[in-house]
Amino acid sequence: MLSLGAHVSALPSSPPHAPLHYSRRLSPSPTAPAAAASSAPRSLCFLRRGPSRFAAERTRRPTMAEAIQLEAAAGLAHDLGCSAVTAGVALALLKFFEELAKRGVFDQKFSRKLVHISVGLVFLLFWPLFSSGTYAPFLAALAPGVNIIRMLLLGLGLVKNEAMVKSISRSGDHRELLKGPLYYATTITFATSVLWRSSPIAIALICNLCAGDGIADVLGRRLGKEKLPYNPNKSYAGSIAMAVGGFLASLGYMHYFHTFGFIEETWNMALGFLVVSIAATLVESHPISTELDDNLTIPLTSFLVGSLIF
Repeated sequence: MLSLGAHVSALPSSPPHAPLHYSRRLSPSPTAPAAAASSAPRSLCFLRRGPSRFAAERTRRPTMAEAIQLEAAAGLAHDLGCSAVTAGVALALLKFFEELAKRGVFDQKFSRKLVHISVGLVFLLFWPLFSSGTYAPFLAALAPGVNIIRMLLLGLGLVKNEAMVKSISRSGDHRELLKGPLYYATTITFATSVLWRSSPIAIALICNLCAGDGIADVLGRRLGKEKLPYNPNKSYAGSIAMAVGGFLASLGYMHYFHTFGFIEETWNMALGFLVVSIAATLVESHPISTELDDNLTIPLTSFLVGSLIF
């Protein structure tokens, strides 16, 4: 016992104020560094972790809500730009035909039909440019929507533009713009904002109105010697041209939108386009279309029949 006590008393004792690194050097245990780190003051640990934490905050990824907001803002800016481009192209097209009307390059009726055929079909080409956002169809519909206002202002005589009236009216009377041209712009606006590019009804509606009706008038005046028995103002050539023109244009845009993944290209859909084009042709050839205006009866027929088929 005495020898054990003497041995213990011979060991050097650490002073109470010994520094921390001195006690770590005396410890042979491999776990001593971890223990010393855990016993370090909280302020030292905070300073040690602080810079990495701040760096992580500076480089962190945006949250889901922030990412959605950023994507929505980018999509909105993109769609606004596409809307501006679409409106600019439509306006340039109208100005081009106005200039042709001023110079007398084409007669008034033919110039009017060129506008009738081209504006709606060219407008369809720009639909795939827009995003899949909620506001995309409404922003795309701004161009034809503005044209509705133009038709109202010109038709009511509040704005004067003789070249514009001459290029899109039959008689040159500005009040005519409150019928056919107004129905035309309203139809395209409706098809864009309500039906949009995933609907085959929108394709059938615009193609029968633009390609079908436009080609029917052009060819009917030149080749339409044989008149229909129930309407002497319509011919077999014009009606056949309308059915074929509306159907082929619908097939073309079915394939066009299919390449972008908006609709599925099938034989059943193609057959449906044929039925809609034939129905629209029958209604257009009826005398009621002359009384009401075929720019109204053709879209209504295409929409109703298409709703039953597609």
